[in-house]
Amino acid sequence: MPEPARNDAAGMLLTLAGVHTHIGEYHILQGVDLQVPRSGLTVLLGRNGAGKSTTLRTIMGLWHASAGRIVFDGQDITAAETPAISRSGIAFVPEDMGIFSGLTVQENLRLAAIGGAFDEERLEWIFGLFPALKRFWLRPGGTLSGGQKQMVAIARAIIEPRKLLLIDEPTKGLAPAIVDNLAEAFEQLKARDTTILLVEQNFNFVRSLGDHVAVMDDGRMVHSGSMEQLSEDEGLQARLLGLHAGAVH
Repeated sequence: MPEPARNDAAGMLLTLAGVHTHIGEYHILQGVDLQVPRSGLTVLLGRNGAGKSTTLRTIMGLWHASAGRIVFDGQDITAAETPAISRSGIAFVPEDMGIFSGLTVQENLRLAAIGGAFDEERLEWIFGLFPALKRFWLRPGGTLSGGQKQMVAIARAIIEPRKLLLIDEPTKGLAPAIVDNLAEAFEQLKARDTTILLVEQNFNFVRSLGDHVAVMDDGRMVHSGSMEQLSEDEGLQARLLGLHAGAVH
């Protein structure tokens, strides 16, 4: 890993300062500033194409920043490679979930366990979060429903303790009962001192779950603050998100 770097933002687990990301000829992130406090859930909102997923992938080192700085837990990870970033304590659940269709649920999780061995107590806790995983333990990932695949993806990310989870659009296309299950899982993760950075389009899902919020547009941050403030200010919602009173998104 790169040498330690001072994180001047007190209480921040992750800080992005002036981050630019180019993908080919496209300039996607255009000076992103983002702070993620420790031990809470920060929601990253914005319209499709605003740069939210690119922000997560840049943090994870899947795409490298062309300018700016990313500091995680006191370490400058701007130029670090993805395996080193993962070892530092960050896990990523992509929008497409990224599970291995030909492997069983057990095998998918075993790949993420240190040395391929499970911490049995932690595994039982995960089964408590997602009981379906125990029922489908030996079933290939490709045969699962969308909601079940999402459970596998999140379980794989937390099979080992992580300081930070990056989760991209976890509720997309899921039934309400599965969404409620995910909300409970996130609450339990927060209670275990896991910090979460969540990209999500469903504002009703995150308004009671999130502690902090940042809003992106055209590759830049246009707002940051508490979720409580945004939830209570319909005018701010309309200006930033195009929501109106009584809207369901």
